[in-house]
Amino acid sequence: MAEQQHIPLPLKYRPMTFDDVVGQEHVVRTLRHAIEANRIANAYLFIGPRGIGKTTTSRIFAKALNCTSPNGVEPCGKCVNCEEIAAGRSLDVVELDAASHNKVEDVRPIIESVQFKPVSSKFKIFIIDECHMLSTAAWNALLKTLEEPPPHVRFIFATTEGDKVLATIVSRCQRFDLRRIQTNDIVSRLRHVCELEKIDAEDDALLAIARGAEGGMRDALSSLDQLVSFKGEKVTEEDALGVFGLVSRSALEGLAGAILRGDVGAILSSIEAFDSAGKNMRRLTGELLRHFRNLVVVQALGPNAKSLEATPDQIKVLAAQAQAVDPGRLFRICDQLADAEDKLRYVLSVRTLIEMTLIRASRIATTATVEELMKAVRELKATGDVGSLRSARSAAPTEVAVAPAAASAAAPAKMPREDPPAPAATAPAAPAPAPAAPPPRPAKRVSRSDILNDKKLNDVLASLPGAVVSDIREA
Repeated sequence: MAEQQHIPLPLKYRPMTFDDVVGQEHVVRTLRHAIEANRIANAYLFIGPRGIGKTTTSRIFAKALNCTSPNGVEPCGKCVNCEEIAAGRSLDVVELDAASHNKVEDVRPIIESVQFKPVSSKFKIFIIDECHMLSTAAWNALLKTLEEPPPHVRFIFATTEGDKVLATIVSRCQRFDLRRIQTNDIVSRLRHVCELEKIDAEDDALLAIARGAEGGMRDALSSLDQLVSFKGEKVTEEDALGVFGLVSRSALEGLAGAILRGDVGAILSSIEAFDSAGKNMRRLTGELLRHFRNLVVVQALGPNAKSLEATPDQIKVLAAQAQAVDPGRLFRICDQLADAEDKLRYVLSVRTLIEMTLIRASRIATTATVEELMKAVRELKATGDVGSLRSARSAAPTEVAVAPAAASAAAPAKMPREDPPAPAATAPAAPAPAPAAPPPRPAKRVSRSDILNDKKLNDVLASLPGAVVSDIREA
């Protein structure tokens, strides 16, 4: 008896109905409503990154349009048309790979065949994958047919680079932008596949696979298939991290915590350990950027935000870290990481750049911002401490300023002995108050030291690690 041939997991668990499509609810809902209302457009354009379901959605839509016994708007998957489309041998659904067939001669058969009615289906459907590879001449040859096709013809285009498609083509299509699949959705799908395949995989291992897939379901299933081939039916987090060069979730969170604490030693030690273990240092920067982006989301929307791409365990750590950092610092750290991610494309010493970037980020995390200093000053004003300081400093310079006047008044007191007609001696006493008028000027100079030496302000600054007052200006 011949051995059963292995079917790769991405093909074996490829979605066959709209319900199976993961992470593209906005596209599926629109296509379903179009079928229900019988409002089928002449052409559709699916745009998005690799492995998120562009071609799969195109085939499901083609099956739904030509199915002879649909379940509502879902293709039955059992009729002749559904089976032929799934197998790629339907005469009424033609697929063209534009990456290798991009000339006018390659699209001419399409132009010539649209005039013939379908053989056994309701529509004659042309699916053109990687359509951005078509030449300008090929697009122009299709233009008139695309604008006014026969009633029985429909076009479906799929591409990863929508900006390269001619504007005249986009204007004649219904455009759908498919998005990257969230990490939680990929983990759920991988767990479902593991249950069906009887694979014992740790949750952290599935999370590592989902992180490495970067939003692509096909890449995630391919990675799981590779890990099963490598380790058998028991997959651990260490296996996933070792094969794909990823950093564990706990290590990534520990590195982020070291940055927020300003612990330069821990940062350098972590980078040394990652580099020695052969981790992907370029990907590390991107994962750190996503981690700090999640911190921003937690601070702005809370731990239950829908846009938060994290597992429940990650959310607990994110919530704890988000409470201990100022939002302004987070934005500046994200700017540093984004700049580093851009520079990593050209730099030769990757490790050095990452170390310097993370050290700068740690300085940002532990340096008091202008907003924090202003808040501390406002608190002092609200409690009245600044007012008492001003009254104290206004009294002190008065004594200093009046002292010379007293000395000058004391000197003429001896003069009556030399000059008995004292009127001239008492007359200089009248200008004595004049020196007391300038106290406001020295008072401003004294206020700087008074505020800097104020105990409450120093207590506030001591609670902010690394905070230093560099200058104070009075309006």
